Order: sequence, then structure tokens, then C-alpha cells
Amino acid sequence: MPLTPSPLPHGVSPLPHLGVIRVSGADAANFLHNQLTQDVLLLDAQHARLAAFCNAKGRMQASFVLYKRAADEVLLVCRRDLLAQTLKRLSMFVLRAKAKLSDATAEFTLLGLSGDVVQHLCGAATSTEPGLRHVVNEGPDCADVLTISPSQGVARALYLAPVDSPGSQAVSEFAALTPEQWAVAEVMSGVAWVELATFEAFVPQMLNYESVDGVNFKKGCYPGQEVVARSQFRGTLKRRAFIARAEVSMHAGQEVFSSADPVQPCGLVAQAASDGTCHVAIAELQLSATQGHSLHVGSAQGPVLNLLPLPYPLRDDI
Repeated sequence: MPLTPSPLPHGVSPLPHLGVIRVSGADAANFLHNQLTQDVLLLDAQHARLAAFCNAKGRMQASFVLYKRAADEVLLVCRRDLLAQTLKRLSMFVLRAKAKLSDATAEFTLLGLSGDVVQHLCGAATSTEPGLRHVVNEGPDCADVLTISPSQGVARALYLAPVDSPGSQAVSEFAALTPEQWAVAEVMSGVAWVELATFEAFVPQMLNYESVDGVNFKKGCYPGQEVVARSQFRGTLKRRAFIARAEVSMHAGQEVFSSADPVQPCGLVAQAASDGTCHVAIAELQLSATQGHSLHVGSAQGPVLNLLPLPYPLRDDI
């Protein structure tokens, strides 16, 4: 079995596992600012950001790529299996805020772009570093290209366009990728989505979110903020996310065991994918378990889990 999967080809992928939440109204940004780990108030129209929605104990209930589509409209891309319950939970906090939340998945064409397709739509001289928003075709029916973390050196982006707009047809000329190819690339980027199987399983740092600009430590309070900040600044980060491979396919929520302790799990699979020959995952692990011990999926006698390098540095000082 190859050590790593083949890099993501250049092309366009459907994203059936993702959906879109719209938050509209005069208080849309302020409302989200008070609920998420990201500074939404300072977010300008040229950028997109990773963010998490946590419970009072700092455990992640959902994760998003979000951006301001207009002054009074914020779109949040999240896992579709968590969308309905996330929408309901966020709506509980609206109270008197002038903000309306809705499931806008059916209103948008949502695709994944990779490689040359990103530069073609954004302009060859335009940066494809993560966190940028590029507008294709100005106007109310514009399409948005949101650059996200690369995978094995290949640029990636999310593409959103109203379903009936001319922009939604702009990517039909490019090579088609499969959802499986995109899923493997997501894992190899080292940035995991929170999904139904991992609901409330992690604080943001367990998925390295502070190292990929998913947490802003300078903003005000949000649910779980004290726990997240305490974990960061008191030096108590004992668990991290790693990219790993195994001889068998894996799934989110699967336990990981260390040879040092065959009884108690030392981690959890956060996200997994397979291209048919190479099986990879993002696994959240105790740091002590990664040093001098073998790791196994499912049980202490399960298949060996081999760690691969992360494509970004872990930040100890924020």
C-alpha cells in the first residue's frame, strides 16, 4: 500500500456532505460574533474564516467556513449531517437580535475546486493562500470562491453560486472529481470538520484549530470561551490532531489505542477517507501516546495506525 494517497487532481468536485446556513439581518455579524470562536465583526468582505460553535464546556458542536456575502448576510458552510441541529441550536440564542437563520443549501451550487481551476477562476496572479474570498461576476448573482487549506501542495477552494445564476455554470468545463477524491484531500489537508459522529468530542485545540486560524483569542466571550482560553494559555494542551494511515478503512468516531495501555483509548478518529488503496484519517491523540508506542485502530489488537507529517506547524504561542 502506498505511504500516502496521490495528490488531488486539478478539477471540480461535488460536495454532498456539506450544506449552507444563511444568517441575515442587521445584527447577523454581531450575533455570530457572540456565538463562534472567530471574530466575525472584524471579518471583511475579502476574506473567509474557519470557526467553531462550542457548548459551555468548550466542546465543538459544529465547524464552519464562513464569510460575509453582504453587509447584512453571512453564509456558513458546515457538515450537512449537523446542519439541522446546528441551525436549531444557534436559533435559540437569537432572542432580540435582528438576525434570521435558515437552511440555504438548496439555494446554492456548492462545489470543491482544486489546482489550476482555483487560479483560473480567481486570476492567475491572484493569491490562493487559505482564507481569501474572490468574487466571480459582480452583482446579486455573483459566485464566490473561498480558498481553504491546500492538500499535498494542491490549492483548494469552495465555490458557491446561486443555483439559477449564470455563474453556477462557470465550472462545468473543468474535469470532474469524485467525492472520494475530495474526501481524501480533506484529510490530507489536516483540517477536520466536526461531524455527527464527533459532536461535542473535541475542544478546538484537539483538532489544531488554533493553528489554522479557527480560533481568535483576542475577541470577546462566546460559549465555551473560558475553557478554550484556559486550555491555550495554561499549557494544558495534551491532545492534538494528526494525519495517519492504516491498512484498512476507518470511520469518524472510531477509538484509537496505544500499546502502552491496551484498555483505555488514547484518541479518536475525527475524519477518515479512502481512495480504495490508501486509507487515511485525521486522528485526535494524546501526545504521550505518540511517543515510542504503537497505535491501533478499534482495539489494542487492531490494525496499526502510522502517523504522517502535518502540512502546517502547530502553534504554541498565539
